[in-house]
Amino acid sequence: MKRLLSTAAVLALGVTALTAEAADKVTLQLKWVTQAQFAGYYVAQEQGYYEAAGLDVTINPGGPDVAPPQIIAGGAADVIIDWMPSALASREKGVPLVNIAQPFKQSGMMLTCRKDSGIKSPADFKGKTLGVWFFGNEYPFLSWMAKLGLSTQGGADGVTVLKQGFNVDPILQKQAACVSTMTYNEYWQIIDAGIPADELTVFKYQDQKVATMEDGLYVLEKNLDDPAFVDKMARFVKASMKGWAWARDNQEEAAEIVLENDSTGAQTKKHQVRMMGEINKLTAGSDGKLDPADYERTVQTLLSGGSSPVISKEPVGAWTHKVIDKAMAM
Repeated sequence: MKRLLSTAAVLALGVTALTAEAADKVTLQLKWVTQAQFAGYYVAQEQGYYEAAGLDVTINPGGPDVAPPQIIAGGAADVIIDWMPSALASREKGVPLVNIAQPFKQSGMMLTCRKDSGIKSPADFKGKTLGVWFFGNEYPFLSWMAKLGLSTQGGADGVTVLKQGFNVDPILQKQAACVSTMTYNEYWQIIDAGIPADELTVFKYQDQKVATMEDGLYVLEKNLDDPAFVDKMARFVKASMKGWAWARDNQEEAAEIVLENDSTGAQTKKHQVRMMGEINKLTAGSDGKLDPADYERTVQTLLSGGSSPVISKEPVGAWTHKVIDKAMAM
């Protein structure tokens, strides 16, 4: 009996090894550090959705010095998460990124201002210092200022742009009247730092009609000519969207999965559970298929950058439904 059990165990191990070897490898590059913003992918991995789809997925966290377009251009990732303004700007500069899926339906970007700065509406931005993220995150802001007719070179009739680190120190220290925030992250850092919501004025890009698409999945255009790659990405997208659906139904558990994958130990459960709730609002209503109207709105916002538009012309071939349609048909 022992010999039979031993043989069975060996056979089981052999099958497992063959399955692992046969799994298609996928490397996903995140736009930022491990947090609930990317919960759907960690959930898909933890719940076995990727494995069931025949995939061996590696999720690489990002950070302040990580530019996903550069990572994929250098061959270190198969698929990346990026915001559409950054992806389209990269495409125009020679990195042919293509959107294959859009898990985020809404924009979480905001400009959060101190009420004691005197800002009640965008008309009050004149002469003020505004904190702005760069590394591809500045494009929606620049387009918004161009739409408002405000120079970003300073002066009484313009705004002074403070290159904001990925924190909210400038508003806490009154170095800037407003800072860039996300609904799910930096806004709450300001609250937790001691400035209550009733002392803040918030301008959501979505409400200002200048929102651009965030957190889409992008691949290199040349790879879409390979049917095997398209099939692999279709399985990846389908499993990922299943992960996002599970995260919406299991907010606290999804946050805990994120925490388990945070090797830095920098995240807290309170912050991640709260973030998960805000992220779920942004993915709600999305089946992963990019709405052409959302794409066109983003393009027009980027083209309206005055003398320095983010992109110089309408992109061609910057998105495809080839992958998501295959995923939905599976």
